[in-house]
Amino acid sequence: MGGGYRMASRRRNISRKDKQDMEGYDILEVLTYINPALLDYQEWVNVGMALKEEGYTAADWETWSRQDAKRYHPGECFRKWDTFRGNLSPVTGGTIVQLARQQGWQPDAGHELGWDASISDEGVVVDRGWVEGMEIAEPLDWKPEQQLIRYLETLFEAGENVGYVTQSWEKDGRYMPTQGSWDRTAGQLIEQLSKCGGDIGSVLGDYREEAGAWIRFNPLDGKGCRNENVSEYRYALVESDSADLEKQNAIIRELELPVACLVHSGHKSLHAIVRVEAANYDEYRKRVEYLYDACRKNGLEIDRQNKNPSRLSRMPGATRNGRRQFIIDTNIGKRSWEEWHGWIESINDDLPEPEGLAGVWDSMPGLAPELVAGVLRKGHKMLIAGPSKAGKSFLQIELCCAIAEGREWLGWPCAKGRVMYVNLELDRASCLHRFRDVYQALGWKPSSISNIDIWNLRGKSVPMDRLAPKLIRRAQKKDYTAVIIDPIYKVITGDENSADQMANFCNQFDKVCTELGCAVIYCHHHSKGAQGGKRSMDRASGSGVFARDPDALVDLIELEAPDSLMAQEENKAVCSACMQFLNAHYTDWEDEVSQDDMCSQAKLLEYSRKKACGDPAKLLERMVSDARRQAKEKTAWRIEGTLREFPKFPAVNVWFDYPIHHIDRVGVLADIQPDSERPAWQKAMDGRKSKEQKKEDRMKALEEAMEGSNYGEPPSINDLATFMGISERSVRDRIKEHGGYETSDGVVRKKT
Repeated sequence: MGGGYRMASRRRNISRKDKQDMEGYDILEVLTYINPALLDYQEWVNVGMALKEEGYTAADWETWSRQDAKRYHPGECFRKWDTFRGNLSPVTGGTIVQLARQQGWQPDAGHELGWDASISDEGVVVDRGWVEGMEIAEPLDWKPEQQLIRYLETLFEAGENVGYVTQSWEKDGRYMPTQGSWDRTAGQLIEQLSKCGGDIGSVLGDYREEAGAWIRFNPLDGKGCRNENVSEYRYALVESDSADLEKQNAIIRELELPVACLVHSGHKSLHAIVRVEAANYDEYRKRVEYLYDACRKNGLEIDRQNKNPSRLSRMPGATRNGRRQFIIDTNIGKRSWEEWHGWIESINDDLPEPEGLAGVWDSMPGLAPELVAGVLRKGHKMLIAGPSKAGKSFLQIELCCAIAEGREWLGWPCAKGRVMYVNLELDRASCLHRFRDVYQALGWKPSSISNIDIWNLRGKSVPMDRLAPKLIRRAQKKDYTAVIIDPIYKVITGDENSADQMANFCNQFDKVCTELGCAVIYCHHHSKGAQGGKRSMDRASGSGVFARDPDALVDLIELEAPDSLMAQEENKAVCSACMQFLNAHYTDWEDEVSQDDMCSQAKLLEYSRKKACGDPAKLLERMVSDARRQAKEKTAWRIEGTLREFPKFPAVNVWFDYPIHHIDRVGVLADIQPDSERPAWQKAMDGRKSKEQKKEDRMKALEEAMEGSNYGEPPSINDLATFMGISERSVRDRIKEHGGYETSDGVVRKKT
């Protein structure tokens, strides 16, 4: 064993130096703050599994476990250690840190926050340094049956089954209770005890004087004594032997615990039977955890083995090694769980005190600097909302790049700084490629990509209330200017249509902003249906809290660009592709093409095809084909906003030309209204147009195309088809229908 242990020790030392545990603390140092006697069996096992996962040894576990003299068995840790063979979701060092916190350990102020750390420490009522012990008076007139009758009358209804134990067995010098009995009701027991003449053994069965007797504090169903046999989750047991009895008594009373019955155990602890009044087992567990946490914060280190609803407590009226188990008091503290819980929540809320305006009138604090000029300040929150296919993720990546490089985003200058992009949706490779694609499409040199960190969490995301402390811990020393979370539906906690649940969800963003001093930017989707007729803040899906909570809302809505405009965009794209091709292969072409021909895809493409031959010709066709496809895939969008810190900005019109958004600086999108913004009567009128009206619209469209595609000479059939976004056959049909134009050699002229 010696050689093996030394080798393990060397491995452990390497782990301490180079790895540390996930919280940044030395695990064995933290472990010294955990009393194994206060853990239940599973928690004790979890400590062992965590030690093994973090590279420590069974000897470390064994040494620590010896502190629990009652339950420690030599060699048990080593036997158990060999059964820990790894897991897809292993128990890690974070579990040890969490258990240490539950027993009162607090990290040094300079450490990072833990995965499950609380941002605040509310609920401290008792000043442990000043609490004075409260004397406990043992009953002078000892009537055992009256003690037990009072207990039963306080905790049970007459028809409820009561579990109790008088038989015990010895193990390692300790007396352990058997399962006991549960076949009689409180009413039956009270009736029999009232006639026993002080001999409770004649009713319940004789018990060993050195062991005492036990009783279950929650009613049972009469079929067993396990957790599933509990019929009402009414009470929980609070037991602590970390302080003397008088101080325990004082803390329980000062903490105003809703105690139904306070019992002296006949040894070194008091047993407080506390009202938790849970509706079911899940609620019972949550309330007991809350109760134990409150007790711990106020100086009562609770024996966590007692948290089960079927747990045994000491029976008043029995004696134990010559010492009486008796009732100290009943019905003390708050009257109910709800009353106590509300009181604890409000007793010290860690909220700042109100301040007088007069005191700061002449020395106002400085406003947070602007991160996105005229839109968002550092330390504030921004929501980007829009429908699917709006390119919201790309818009956020563009913002990442703009902040990292200190450049413009949608025309707004951005302050340069570090940014974390929390990727919840894409696999790692796809996300990284997107960033490079955006940089290349923007035409920016990645001079400051060291300012961008990406946290890839696809398949590993957790609800926002659990993600927030993990994010804060990782980001606390990175000096981020902004954290971008994409998308939030992956981390939503609760019902997105519930205002109070969504308010709690959005509060997590406040925690990140406050703790890190950075902006938090996130995106959300629109609700179903037409959005154009709504205000920007009413378009986001779910509760209105989404749009009203952030300091800045940037909202996208699609514009339905007319066919003629899309034809123009295709014309420009093809011309641009041709010029790129010509610039790459020829030096004298600009002298051979007029300015007008450079603006006509038909003319420029015809020239390019004549100029090219062989492989360059194939490249030209690919470039033109890609340009046409990309032009047809372009979508038009209007960006509106609601701002808390700045005046409302004018609507920004953009093209989403995968993978980036371009501002419409020409203004061709300015007059387009979303279809849903047209009045209902206008939509109905459009649907009821006569054949004559529709024919007139077609004629007008042809006339506009003749003017719009005329660059100094009559347009061709192809020019008109391209401009109108229809086929050449449809153009010929419309010319024939119009009657005012004629064609000759593929060129269209007005009839004379």
